[in-house]
Amino acid sequence: MSETIAFKPETLEKVKQIIARYPEGKQKSALIPVLHLAQKEFGGWLDVPVMDYVASVLEITPIEVYEVATFYTMFNMQPVGKYVLEVCVTGPCMLRGSDDIVNYIKEKLGIQAGETTADGLFTLKPAECLGACGYAPMMQLGKFYHENLTKEKVDEILELCRQGQIALD
Repeated sequence: MSETIAFKPETLEKVKQIIARYPEGKQKSALIPVLHLAQKEFGGWLDVPVMDYVASVLEITPIEVYEVATFYTMFNMQPVGKYVLEVCVTGPCMLRGSDDIVNYIKEKLGIQAGETTADGLFTLKPAECLGACGYAPMMQLGKFYHENLTKEKVDEILELCRQGQIALD
């Protein structure tokens, strides 16, 4: 028997507040913030039952949720580690060495882009422009940016993550 998917009461209250920002019948406008809440609450990724649940909450069709969730890279379609290392790989960051940073992280963690370490701690995820070109190379970790990356800075960040000292929210 499968577990019933439902937001915690406090999360459902936040969802209702988000939906209330939009005119009646336009609850689809709440989709992206609601998907963020769902991803956070249901293990850091969006599987089909979770997306179906979001569709039912917003009273839209499941395909409308799938289209958005699969389009944006900020949504994870498979399980991820506790720490998702989103390294910008677009032009300006690449010119400042993001490829070297990505390769260093791959070597250091023994994973490829899109993979998660065996201990479930880290996922490496190349990202399109994160809008911090002047601070390249950079990566997003949770809500926070880590900029002007070097191998030494990456080592510090990984160690702080292992110690549980990196904030994600």
